[in-house]
Amino acid sequence: MAKTTRPTGRPASASGKATGRSPKTAKSAGTRPSGASLTAIRAEIDAIDGEIQSLISRRARIAQSVGVAKRRLGASEFYSPEREAAVLLAVKARNQGPLSDEEMLRLFREIMSACLAQQEPLKVAYLGPEGTFTQQAVIKHFGHSVRAIPMSAIDEVFREVEAGTAEFGVVPIENSTEGTVSHTADMFLLSPLKICGEIEIRIHQHLMGRMADLRKIERICSHQQSLAQCRGWLKEHLPNVALLPVSSNAEAARRARDEAGTAAIAGAVAAEVYGLKVLVPEIEDRPDNTTRFLVLGRKLLKPSGRDRTTLLLSGPDTEDAGALVKLLTPFARHGISMTRLESRPSRRRKWDYVFLVDLEGHADEGKVEKALAEVRKVASLVKLLGSYPRAVL
Repeated sequence: MAKTTRPTGRPASASGKATGRSPKTAKSAGTRPSGASLTAIRAEIDAIDGEIQSLISRRARIAQSVGVAKRRLGASEFYSPEREAAVLLAVKARNQGPLSDEEMLRLFREIMSACLAQQEPLKVAYLGPEGTFTQQAVIKHFGHSVRAIPMSAIDEVFREVEAGTAEFGVVPIENSTEGTVSHTADMFLLSPLKICGEIEIRIHQHLMGRMADLRKIERICSHQQSLAQCRGWLKEHLPNVALLPVSSNAEAARRARDEAGTAAIAGAVAAEVYGLKVLVPEIEDRPDNTTRFLVLGRKLLKPSGRDRTTLLLSGPDTEDAGALVKLLTPFARHGISMTRLESRPSRRRKWDYVFLVDLEGHADEGKVEKALAEVRKVASLVKLLGSYPRAVL
């Protein structure tokens, strides 16, 4: 059998070990005087820990005061995506290492999540069950101090937010290898919800199960998208094993736990939740395999300074040879970068389509605002799905 381990692709130090540090962190290392005793260093760490804890407690008390002030003003929502995005961008700009930007942002997200919970714990619906990549996206964006509510289908996430049972929802929208999640895109045709943010998760697909030998695998379960993302590896290493699509990777992990001969493809969290061994790590075909998730809410956001806008557009007659050109020309004229364009069935009549478009910038600002005014003159439909902070990392 061919070798079944793969390199992680992370940068290595001179010793060959992955460091995970960004280039700017290296210059900050080694500032501690070499003559300092271990006891003195530990005493300094203890003193710093005390300062950090005191400051976190102070921040939490101020967050409580903010909640009181908002209630006094009659505010019903305590979480501001624009404000959080601005704070995290400032954290990234200040970071001088040795912690990477990703680690520093993760720490601050958790502090912000815990402090926000002092005002009002957020309820966030997501495509479940527990152990899915969507749950990872919830934690990355909102931290652990939210009440995460797993739902069994994408349309259920939309309904929970529409009904006000959850303040926000998180659903997958596209994968860099396999493209659009059609169900999510089509839900926007009828839903009044708005996009309040985006999350990008680097997707590592792991082969997992209870067996110790790959030759004991009779079938592999996973979500169809995950099977597709690992198509090449599976064909090379396990060409004769049956592949069974299931509703989620968490469901695949559950079956691998309960069924002899069944393995699963899922993320590391699923292996932990369902008590499985990772048989082969990182079997995805592309090293840059990434999934983008959307945060769903009920309101349009104010500019954060680093935004993306998503629209649904349709011309007066999509069979007109120049319909798409007429819709897109204003964006080109105003120098607006379009990062995504996709046609979706309109569901109004057969062979009629709308266009899902992502743009750089906020709908209420500058050239985007001017371009949209021109588009509305030639379009039969301009539905603003949201202008929202772009993913920080």
